Amino acid sequence: MTEYSIREMKAGDIPAVQNIAETSWKDTYRDIIPEEIQQRFLSSAYNNEMMKKRLMASHLYVAEINGLIAGFANFSTLKAEGEVELGAIYLLPEHQGKGAGTLLLNKGAETIKGIKKVYINVEKDNYKGTAFYHAKGFQTVSVFQDNLYGHLTDMKRMVLIISRR
Repeated sequence: MTEYSIREMKAGDIPAVQNIAETSWKDTYRDIIPEEIQQRFLSSAYNNEMMKKRLMASHLYVAEINGLIAGFANFSTLKAEGEVELGAIYLLPEHQGKGAGTLLLNKGAETIKGIKKVYINVEKDNYKGTAFYHAKGFQTVSVFQDNLYGHLTDMKRMVLIISRR
């Protein structure tokens, strides 16, 4: 297994994280979401101002190897009943399946105090993502349609119950 180190994201990491978001979206959603819809989402959700807000208002972690940021995870702050939203675990395609996603997920689960449940919404045709979350113990709790800039996507809402030993 490749050796990744996981740390909290810093403001200086924003360009690398923006690149990872764009690269992984294009790779994952190539045949699922039209390219112009992807671009609208990315330029809205990952612009500099939004990234600075995320740094202030959520938990962001990066996976690093040999000085390169290979991926990141974005968790919400803790909500009532110990619930958090996992907004993203995105990795550069060449780093997928090498353990970085698991390390990022574990970092949030171990670091966010009081966490009991992690929720995520996954596009149902994102087979790599869905398989990853199932392998980590997430269960599908609902299926719904989301309107992404006029493009309807079929989504799975999944949850991971965090058990403290």
